[in-house]
Amino acid sequence: MNRKKVLVAMSGGVDSSVAAAVLMNDYEVTGATLRLFTNEDIKLDRNKSCCSLDDVEDARFVANKLGFNHYVYNFGERFKECVIDKFNNSYINGLTPNPCIDCNRFIKFDALLKRAELLENDFIATGHYVRRRFDEATGKFKLLKGFDPAKDQSYVLYGLTQYQLSKTLFPIGELTKEQTREIARKYGLANASKPDSQDICFVPDGDYASFIEEYTKKNFPEGDFVDKNGNILGRHRGIIRYTIGQRKGLGIALGEPAYVISKDIKNNTVTLGNNEDLFTDTAYAGDVNWISGQAPCEPLRINAKVRYNQKEQPATLYPLENGGIKVVFDSPQRAITYGQAVVCYDGDTVIGGGTCMPEHSLYKTT
Repeated sequence: MNRKKVLVAMSGGVDSSVAAAVLMNDYEVTGATLRLFTNEDIKLDRNKSCCSLDDVEDARFVANKLGFNHYVYNFGERFKECVIDKFNNSYINGLTPNPCIDCNRFIKFDALLKRAELLENDFIATGHYVRRRFDEATGKFKLLKGFDPAKDQSYVLYGLTQYQLSKTLFPIGELTKEQTREIARKYGLANASKPDSQDICFVPDGDYASFIEEYTKKNFPEGDFVDKNGNILGRHRGIIRYTIGQRKGLGIALGEPAYVISKDIKNNTVTLGNNEDLFTDTAYAGDVNWISGQAPCEPLRINAKVRYNQKEQPATLYPLENGGIKVVFDSPQRAITYGQAVVCYDGDTVIGGGTCMPEHSLYKTT
């Protein structure tokens, strides 16, 4: 009997390599590495990225070692449009985006899945630490957190649809990181001890502002630091250099700790305040995705988080008539930031999520 075919997204790291290795027991495996940009185009240090030339070679080595075909696909134009341009525009408009969410949404689980289907694959697979489960009672797939809480990546995958889940395998979702590395060592993979990639793959050294200025060829002028009453406190170095909750690198001495609590793009001002000013119990979000494909009809008790590394917090989710959501936490949360995602859970199950934004922006008409 012919085995089903799976196209495995291989970044060159140990997680996707082990995903490919374990799938070989039951599937006909093909490896795919995505070229999303050239290192020279964005002045990238090839040793600090998950998408460097070295990573392509690492993925190819694994495929050769394990004995399956490996291809490199160029999705550069789509990545520029859906990830890099959106990243730049978000910062320019005062938001703090999460490009990993957009990469998963538009590249890995959209463009790559379409390519896989054109090549007559039955599934795609990734090395994400999440699980999927088919619920016989509802006839729908669920997205669950990874077994290892220290490596769970469900936050960046809340945008998955039922169809995408039906076509995607997550082979290492039941493993811990050390178990993954042990399997890599068992197969003799050279990247068994390769460190995890850090920061955003296309931003050298995490210097977002310099990247945006270089990429867009735009200048972001100095402006005023102000307090909550509008009093001028000093000068900032360009509004894209600041994010909500930031304390370090402000370049201003006020005699007490100061934090960025808001930004005004129109007036080019950055408002500073105390740590207590950063706490609020309510998040509004638009561009919402429900894993089940259907929005709830009434409020739900949930757990939610507004940052990747945050522990989920108890809250109540209110679906709004305009398709957005209101999430009210039981206790105030620090630095809920426009442009970041709020992701909602029922235990280990991802319900869905959306992009945090001001309440008034949910009601704008076009």
